[in-house]
Amino acid sequence: MAIFSYLRLVKAGWVLMREGVTRLVDEETLPSSVKTFIGFLRLFEKASVKKNDNGQRLTKALNRLGPTYIKVGQFLATRPDIVGKAVASNLALLQDSLPAFETKLAKAEIERVFGKPCDDVFDSFSDAVAAASIAQVHKARLTLSNGEARTVAVKVLRPRIRERFKNDLDAFLIVAKWAEFLFPSMRRMRPVAAIETHARSAELELDLRMEAAALSELGDNMDDNPHYRTPDVFWQFMSRDILVTEWVDGIKLSNLDALENKGYDKLKLAEIVIQTFLTQAVRDGFFHADPHQGNLFVEEGNRLVAIDGGIMGRIGPSESRFLAEILWGFINRDYYRIAKVHFEAGYVPARHKVEDFAQALRGIGEPIHGIEAKDISMARLLQQLLDVTDLFDMPMQPQLIFLQRTMVVAEGVARSLDENFNMWVAAEPIIQNWMRGELGPNGHMKRVVEGVNVLGKLLSDMPELAKRAEKLSHDMATAQIKPEKQPKAYGSYAIAVSLLVLAAVLGLQ
Repeated sequence: MAIFSYLRLVKAGWVLMREGVTRLVDEETLPSSVKTFIGFLRLFEKASVKKNDNGQRLTKALNRLGPTYIKVGQFLATRPDIVGKAVASNLALLQDSLPAFETKLAKAEIERVFGKPCDDVFDSFSDAVAAASIAQVHKARLTLSNGEARTVAVKVLRPRIRERFKNDLDAFLIVAKWAEFLFPSMRRMRPVAAIETHARSAELELDLRMEAAALSELGDNMDDNPHYRTPDVFWQFMSRDILVTEWVDGIKLSNLDALENKGYDKLKLAEIVIQTFLTQAVRDGFFHADPHQGNLFVEEGNRLVAIDGGIMGRIGPSESRFLAEILWGFINRDYYRIAKVHFEAGYVPARHKVEDFAQALRGIGEPIHGIEAKDISMARLLQQLLDVTDLFDMPMQPQLIFLQRTMVVAEGVARSLDENFNMWVAAEPIIQNWMRGELGPNGHMKRVVEGVNVLGKLLSDMPELAKRAEKLSHDMATAQIKPEKQPKAYGSYAIAVSLLVLAAVLGLQ
């Protein structure tokens, strides 16, 4: 009911107010009455609130409010157009962790899903070994139908987590609608659409079958890489609320002392982290979007095992090409090409000049040449690139922000392994291979084949197109249309042939 949504908002508002979140508001553009009201709200702030840690206070408040708020905070970290760049940077540090719920509740959920006691499903079942905002993980043993005994990780959703997410998101939607109604300037940022998008994302993340499918797809995509894999999924134990995967015995990438004691090559591991991320993003357009140290384990042979497929990124061929050509352009100092890529992608309005944009890009790229590798941040460079595009009226591209945020995480992991790690040297072979494959002779041949396939499909569909065109022509002829508004008459086959030629040309481009 709406009344409960408003009560939840009051509670959340109190927590946020106590943490001094009102200080995030830019008061310069506000009328005096609103400034007075904000001043009144600040009377309720905690005494420890300081003016120079705005983003940290917001992060602290969201952690206190629980799972839904943490997830919304992580989502807003990808939308600096809504919350501002400084706040978005702090939100990116939100910890997706909460205290574990009781093991007996997890066992009860297992019994509900499988229709028999937990002890009949698993030979052993531990207390929680990890707890995040929407689920927790238990270590267990089970015996497969072929008699093989396996150690597994059992992920169980938190009790009533869907209900809590729905209730909180309903409340957020009320706030977003009021914001659009009361502040017309907010409509440009589409807060209602942002909440609806997050609601859909949460719906997918709360279905563990989707996570299992994501891990499987990522594993298949990276099957040709001996230095990266995902854990096996036990599909016979698959459900919406329970996920059973192989238990990974490797060393967490965050445990630097253990890695060193085992003799692992940390420089090689840093290289693998970056190269596998770029391979996923550029080649496959599907990447692990939460590759922090806690989600990466190391096995013998410097092989990374990526767990937790709850947050994945997917971009189209145009975005993959955009990323590859941007990085390649900076590697080769080809700023004009980088500018052209932006214009070709339609990210920068045509009213601006390519040459002016190339000049701005030179101001970003040239300072990094001749600097030690440890002082060059690929992620920071991409952030500067997004900053510069503000000068050229480039609309916010959420998919690119999400990609850049993931790169921040991957780069941070690599730097933690070796502070002198050269990001650009590691990235070059991945980008170079992509450029050869997509822009070289093989790439041109592939596009020709794709165009021919499109042409063949259109030829096979031509009779149906002709019938539709003939029907359209007949409907137009029999309709009561004023002469001055009636379109020119074309024969049905002429229309079909015109559509065919147009589509063929587009397909061959």
